[in-house]
Amino acid sequence: MKIMVCYDGSNIAKKALELTLKYAKALNAHVIAVTALENDQEKHLDDLGHAEKILEYAKNFLKIDSLSCETKMLPSNNLTVAENIVFFAEQERVDHIILGTEKKSKVGKFFFGSTAQHVILSAHCPVVAVK
Repeated sequence: MKIMVCYDGSNIAKKALELTLKYAKALNAHVIAVTALENDQEKHLDDLGHAEKILEYAKNFLKIDSLSCETKMLPSNNLTVAENIVFFAEQERVDHIILGTEKKSKVGKFFFGSTAQHVILSAHCPVVAVK
């Protein structure tokens, strides 16, 4: 079994990481912690360094209980973050996706979209949203 956790270093993502640890232990699952870069973000070395640090944190957190895990930085590939997450999950044949979600106003969703909403509606597998 494979569980993918979307991790960006935010507080809500840390809650998703904690839940992933519980699920992975209970299901004896392999975990893939991913962070998806936004368009052109991968061109900035500071952003790449930050992404590497947060993925290293996720890996160390999951390795506490000797879980089988790996990390992956997803370049934009001209996709939105949500599209990239869904595409990667399908390619890797993950069984579950865990991600954090924050409440946004209707105006906020209109201008910025909702990554979590797109993943929940488009993923091929069950998605657990943590708030």
